[in-house]
Amino acid sequence: MTTTSRAHAPTLEAVAARAGVSRATVSRVVNGSPTVSAPIAEAVRQAITELGYVPNRAARSLASQRAQAIALIVPEDVGRFFGDLFISDVVAGIDERLEDSDYVLNLMIANHDPTGKTMRYLAGGAVDGAIVVSHHTSDKFLGRLVETLPVVFSGRSTMGDDQVNVVDVDNRHGGWLATRRLIERGCRRIGIITGPLTMQGATDRLAGWRDALDEAGLEPGPVADGDFTMVGGVRAMREILDTHGHVDGMFISSDLMASGAIPVLLSRGLRVPEDVAVVGFDDSSAATSTAVQLTTVRQPSREMGRLMAQMLFDVLDGRIASPNELILPTELVVRDSA
Repeated sequence: MTTTSRAHAPTLEAVAARAGVSRATVSRVVNGSPTVSAPIAEAVRQAITELGYVPNRAARSLASQRAQAIALIVPEDVGRFFGDLFISDVVAGIDERLEDSDYVLNLMIANHDPTGKTMRYLAGGAVDGAIVVSHHTSDKFLGRLVETLPVVFSGRSTMGDDQVNVVDVDNRHGGWLATRRLIERGCRRIGIITGPLTMQGATDRLAGWRDALDEAGLEPGPVADGDFTMVGGVRAMREILDTHGHVDGMFISSDLMASGAIPVLLSRGLRVPEDVAVVGFDDSSAATSTAVQLTTVRQPSREMGRLMAQMLFDVLDGRIASPNELILPTELVVRDSA
C-alpha cells in the first residue's frame, strides 16, 4: 500500500483538467460561489472526489484574509459547560451549521474575566467572529469583545446594550405559559426555582411567572435560585419546603433543575402532580428521564445554535448589518407532572 505525500497531492489545476473547466471555475466551486451552473459544479465535485483533492485551507485563508475560525465563548466553569444540557444542544446546532462551511470552532471556557492574553488572541486575527453562550451581568469583558469582533449572543445581552446580535427565545412568555398551566390545574400557591438572576433569561422567566400570577390575582409563592444545575434544583427545593412550607405548584425554570427537585418532593412523601404539580423549561432529555415525565416549555435549543452560526456568517459576509435580534417562540409540552 502506498500513500501520496502532500507535495504530490492533486492540485486545483488537475481538478480543472479532469472536469474540463478553468482553474477559476474550480476555485469558485470550492469556495461555494453560487455563480457556477449546477451541471458544471457537479462535474467539478465529481473530479474532486475522483482525484481525492483536498483544498489548501491555509492558502484559502490567506487569499480571503480570513482565519476561517469562530470562537465559541462560554463564560462558565468547566463543570457547567459539560453538564448543562441547554449549552450542549446549542453547541450541537452550531456544529451542524459549521459542517457545511470551511469554518472551525475554537472553544474558550471563560469562567472569569479573560486575561489580556485571551483578548489579544481574539483581537489578533486568529478568529473571524465569536458566539457567546450562557453569559452573566458580571462578564465585563463582553463590552470589549463586541468592540473587537463581530459577535452573536445566545440570549439577550446582559450589558444593557441593544446594539448587539442576538438569537433568543421568548423567555418571558415561556414563564407565563408554564405558570398558566399550573393555574389552570387549580394550583394556588405556586413557587418558582429560578436560574441565576445575573442571566437575562432567568429574570425574564421570573417575570413571566409573576405576569401569570398577577393576571390570576394570586400572591407570588416562594422563590429560590437553583443556579440552572441539578444540584441547585435539589438545594432550592429543599429550601422552599423547609423554609416556606406548603406549595401546590412549582415552575422550575430548567428541566435540569427539575430533575433534581422532583426526587426531593417524592422523598418528602409528596405526589407529583397530585400534591405538587411541576412544570419545567427547555424540553431537554432531562424532561423524560425524571421519575415523573415532565411537563415543560420547549425552546428550540439546537435550532438556536444553528441560527446563531448563520447570523454570524451573514454578518461576516455583509448580507446583513448589525445589530440583529431574532426571538424564537416557545411552546408548552404536556406530560405527567402537570
